Amino acid sequence: MTFFQQLLSNYVLACAISAWIIAQLLKLPLNYLTTKDWDWTILISPGGMPSSHSAISTATALAIGLHEGFNSSLFALAMTLATIVVYDAVSIRRQAGIHAEWINKIVEVILKSGNFSYKKLQEVLGHTPFEAMAGVVLGICMALIMWVIYYGI
Repeated sequence: MTFFQQLLSNYVLACAISAWIIAQLLKLPLNYLTTKDWDWTILISPGGMPSSHSAISTATALAIGLHEGFNSSLFALAMTLATIVVYDAVSIRRQAGIHAEWINKIVEVILKSGNFSYKKLQEVLGHTPFEAMAGVVLGICMALIMWVIYYGI
């Protein structure tokens, strides 16, 4: 079996990659519904609905649980890391985005008053709790769908 065949036959990796791809692809139409703008950069941007970080980490944890058992050390590790990822998305990265928004407003005032150049900070860095939960639900769905595809049950 070649390297790529081995990768494709890896259920856990397939779950992670498919959850990430689906989450990123869903961001485009969902963003359009709220902004009425087809912003193609959202496909490779952090933040937005649903959280691809939450989706990939949850899909990986559930896939490991299904494949290795929910009493395995590997599942415990995956679940711990998934929890950290979701927490980071809704707290630390979200706050960093709010800070960037305020800094951009302050700099805008400074720019209007004199000679000053500045590159605007990216404001959408984290996720709302709803966006993160949508990513978690997507991750669960993708792990279960891939389980049926790989194992038929």
